[in-house]
Amino acid sequence: MLSVLFISLWLNNNAGAQQTELLNNNVVWISQSKNSSESMPVGGGDIGVNVWVEKGEVYLYLSRSGTFDENNTLLKLGRVKLKLNPNPFEGKNFKQELILKDGYVQIIGVNGKLNAQVNIWVDVFKPIVNLEVKSNHKVVVEASYESWRFEDRITKGKENNQNSYKWAPQGVVKTLKDEIGFNGNKIEFSHQNKDETVFDVVVKQQGLENYKSTLFNPLKNLKFGGVMHGEQMVAAGNYTGQYLNTPFKGWTIKSVKPSKSNQIAILLKSSQDNSLTENQKYNATKSFAETKKWWNNYWNKSFIHINSLDTLANQVGKNYQLFRYMLGANAYGLSPTKFNGGLFTFDPQLTDTSLKYTPDFRNWGGGTHAAQNQRLVYWPMLKSGDFESMKPQFDFYLNILKNAEIRTEAAWGHKGASFTEQIENFGLPNPAEYGWKRPADFNKGMEYNAWLEYEWDTVLEFCTMILETERYNGENIEKYIPLIESSLTFFREHYTYLAKQRGTKALDANGHLVLYPGSAAETYKMAYNATSTIAGLKTVLQRLLVLKSASEQQRKNWQAMLNTIPPISFREFNGKPTISPAKVWERINNTESPQLYPVFPWGIYGVGKPGLDTAINTYQLDADVLKFRSHIGWKQDNIFAARLGLTEDAARLTTLKLRDSGRRFPAFWGPGYDWTPDHNWGGSGMIGLQEMLMQCDGNKILLFPAWPKAWDVHFKLHAPYQTTVEGVLKDGKVESLKVIPESRRTDIINMLK
Repeated sequence: MLSVLFISLWLNNNAGAQQTELLNNNVVWISQSKNSSESMPVGGGDIGVNVWVEKGEVYLYLSRSGTFDENNTLLKLGRVKLKLNPNPFEGKNFKQELILKDGYVQIIGVNGKLNAQVNIWVDVFKPIVNLEVKSNHKVVVEASYESWRFEDRITKGKENNQNSYKWAPQGVVKTLKDEIGFNGNKIEFSHQNKDETVFDVVVKQQGLENYKSTLFNPLKNLKFGGVMHGEQMVAAGNYTGQYLNTPFKGWTIKSVKPSKSNQIAILLKSSQDNSLTENQKYNATKSFAETKKWWNNYWNKSFIHINSLDTLANQVGKNYQLFRYMLGANAYGLSPTKFNGGLFTFDPQLTDTSLKYTPDFRNWGGGTHAAQNQRLVYWPMLKSGDFESMKPQFDFYLNILKNAEIRTEAAWGHKGASFTEQIENFGLPNPAEYGWKRPADFNKGMEYNAWLEYEWDTVLEFCTMILETERYNGENIEKYIPLIESSLTFFREHYTYLAKQRGTKALDANGHLVLYPGSAAETYKMAYNATSTIAGLKTVLQRLLVLKSASEQQRKNWQAMLNTIPPISFREFNGKPTISPAKVWERINNTESPQLYPVFPWGIYGVGKPGLDTAINTYQLDADVLKFRSHIGWKQDNIFAARLGLTEDAARLTTLKLRDSGRRFPAFWGPGYDWTPDHNWGGSGMIGLQEMLMQCDGNKILLFPAWPKAWDVHFKLHAPYQTTVEGVLKDGKVESLKVIPESRRTDIINMLK
């Protein structure tokens, strides 16, 4: 009975502490914003909204997963402006707060005797943005929908970096206008993709027109938009204006009469939605309660709260939570969270003053995916237990599997799915990276690009993530097995094919595949037996072999392929062995450190594993690794340091990653190498912090393998075999530890002892 009482008290105390700690992470502003770069994110389901108050008016940018136009730009769904009369935001007292626990933004203004509150939230379960206005005196509410796509717009120069044409448009590229207008007292807006899109251009470019009718095309007939309406509000006319450098047109609805309570709903619609229409009865109060409950559960699922005398360490903990909030906004999207801004980009000239383009702009494309970057957004979701949020990324690859197989067969006549690095959301290489000015006889399957040539292996990381969701959470991954097998088949078939082009033997003298030409990330080019590829192939195959649902024939095939994977190569620095990026290579093209990929993501080397000293030598002595080291953007040196148990380096680099961004919202990092907010910057920071706290090796759970004793922390993380670990570390000692299931407690190793 006493033990039950103790556990109950522990649960209640720690649950209460978590709620208090989360409240301490709320972002509070007591002055209004200068522009959209000083916005605050709010989101849910697959919708992201930037919220800010500027010159007494509330603004919202609307974004939703999957809104790709003809050119594969990820279009915003417009801007909303809210104005109250008399105006509570013209007074001296102002407060805007992101209330993390419940997932919404609250804005309070006091002007003399008038005080008002605006709550803004996104329904997690229905694609609806809600604005709730409450005031102690009656006010008139004006809500306007503003669009810069009221007419066709030609995109020139670097502006085409927002779409799939990038620096190589073929003729005039236009962002086509939306259909916008009043329907009674509602404002309706929509974008309908025309018959021909960039998909058709790419298929023709890459010689796949004979297969066009069978290829997956997510742009075809895609229509998206929305409806805005308010209780007791009527149409109130149009106006024009300019925000920063972008002209726009506005449509306004207005209160029929002054009121103390006003409700505005913006239903976002897409032809990909299942059934929701604006005619369905909607209960905003119920929506708010259900949305709060979802966010409460989200935060209870996982967290890392740091309480230290080091203020930068506290920033790290806070910003970890803020970035996870941004990721949670796309839990149910049909498209993955983009590495280059997610759902929370803002006017581009506020990131780069030379880019005076519309709010639709983001560098590195909308429907184009850089797989090396995307992976860093999704790896941290395993330990945070956000398995449902990983599904859009897994389905991205599943949806394009057939296209990848078709292009492989067409180009080389063999089986397997070839997934390139700069890949479109329909599974073909980005047309600019594929190259328009390519030799006539250049291989149709290849990108004519010095950075991307022969880089195929990033898909193996997503295959491993899929396998890990089965190991961590018991997920049924049966539908993804063909994706994993086809990705592996490509390497076996393609490198057998290439070897036979050169000579009579398919394998080397040891019976191994000859992985040449290859690429160790984008850095070591024309590589022979790239270490990152070898480590990936070995890890995926070994993981498949222990899959309980596998048949004997599958295991036999996987083992046979595993036997053909060559060993990792080594070299020396200062007379000490280090991991080599490849056996040999011709040139260095970028600044990644794939010689440490066997540490992360592949986990072959690490704390408590054989060869740790060699991996540490690589981190500390390899001249390229030292030259490339940084915390900016997608750099993952902080993760390497954590995985190697190098506490001082891990803490320093992760602190540099996750400290305040320098923008008003602390987790709007970037642009780094990509864009703002830089989601692979935040993702790599999350991974590093998680690995400092907890690492998993087979059944073993290593706690605090690279954690500074001075950082007090309360955390809850997920481990393999449906395990959660929640603990409190204070003054270098574990004050409490809860492991579910309790049977896994014997697998815990406290590395601080």
